[in-house]
Amino acid sequence: MRPDRTRHAANIAVRALRVPASWTHRQAAREDLSAIVEIYNATIPSRLVTADLEPVSIESRVAWFEQHEPGFRPLWVSSHEERIAGWLSFSTFYGRPAYDKTAELSVYIDEAFRNRGLGSYFLQQAIAHAPAIGVDRLIGFVFGHNRPSLDLFAKFGFARWGELPGVTLLDDVERDVIILGRQVLP
Repeated sequence: MRPDRTRHAANIAVRALRVPASWTHRQAAREDLSAIVEIYNATIPSRLVTADLEPVSIESRVAWFEQHEPGFRPLWVSSHEERIAGWLSFSTFYGRPAYDKTAELSVYIDEAFRNRGLGSYFLQQAIAHAPAIGVDRLIGFVFGHNRPSLDLFAKFGFARWGELPGVTLLDDVERDVIILGRQVLP
């Protein structure tokens, strides 16, 4: 077999092993925090997903983790073969009670599971679940140069609600943040 066909066959086999028949999720448990942080930290060097410039510690994320109560602002994980494949968090927007009907979504997928439908699964489930936690608007803050995330949110009806031009500085390059939003109907 030619090398390019061998590589193609190997890629198909790897994909087949990594993709579950259907995704599922559950509320994150404290023992998931190290995997959640590992997935998050793996995105930092790309300068595509987060404004953190250095890896964060598990200890620095404990308070954030504890803010994710299942009935108010859940934090979900999805696993495949006992490995956390990705996570989605509902976070409080702006921290004042009058904004409780709005939640910010964050989606992080382990590199080995990207482009396998998990991001779509998470957004679909978040939209469906929002009314159960009293949320009627979902928002996302996405870097303007993060085309995959912008496309993913657009696929689920998120519209551009605003832009914060040049508010981040990543490796001496100013980057925009796009505010995406969507109303959720019960």
